[in-house]
Amino acid sequence: MRGNLLDEAALRRALSVYFIMGSNNCRKDPLHVLSEAIEGGITLFQFREKGSGALKGKEMAELAWNMRQLCRRHSIPFIVNDDVDLALEVDADGVHVGQEDEAAVAVRRRIGSRILGVSAYNLQEAETAIRNGADYLGVGPLFATMTKEDAKAASGLASVSELRERGIRIPVVGIGGITAMNAGDVILSGADGVSVISAISMAEIPVEAASALKVAVREASQRRTGQTGTGR
Repeated sequence: MRGNLLDEAALRRALSVYFIMGSNNCRKDPLHVLSEAIEGGITLFQFREKGSGALKGKEMAELAWNMRQLCRRHSIPFIVNDDVDLALEVDADGVHVGQEDEAAVAVRRRIGSRILGVSAYNLQEAETAIRNGADYLGVGPLFATMTKEDAKAASGLASVSELRERGIRIPVVGIGGITAMNAGDVILSGADGVSVISAISMAEIPVEAASALKVAVREASQRRTGQTGTGR
């Protein structure tokens, strides 16, 4: 069973500038960073409180709730990474899981019609994720990244174009090592959007970083539409 709070076209739009962050991924107050990112034009936010120095328990839940409220005020979908219990507690719009997290099919049963994103590294993982109820795929890491301590080796842009060539049609967001400089290439390879952590969270001026990503994605999307005559 698949299904989410957004129709597929709306989900593709929401994935265009996808910001991921936890309290340990930024130099400034995380709520301030998120507020700037929203002002700069992000279209979806994922709360990912993992790794060294991450908050736990009540502190983590309180930050998640405050971030969810901020996103809700600005009509930004709020996704929780991996933690289904937390997602349900704060009434998140969805959950994103990796290959080592709770199985997608079990997560789909628990979250009902909320958005379900699944990380995929290759065609087999993508097809399994779709069978198990994924609404969108996070494909990568496309480029080398140091943000995630357990990141796999970079797969390159070909991993996205090959999925499209092999018939994967659900929304796809590129992940891993993406910046405003290479975001356009990710879109041109077939992705609907780009997801970033440090490109915004560690930026000196997050609002400007988010805006630069938004422009890069928009321009590449327009180029792709002009090349094909149709949008994805």
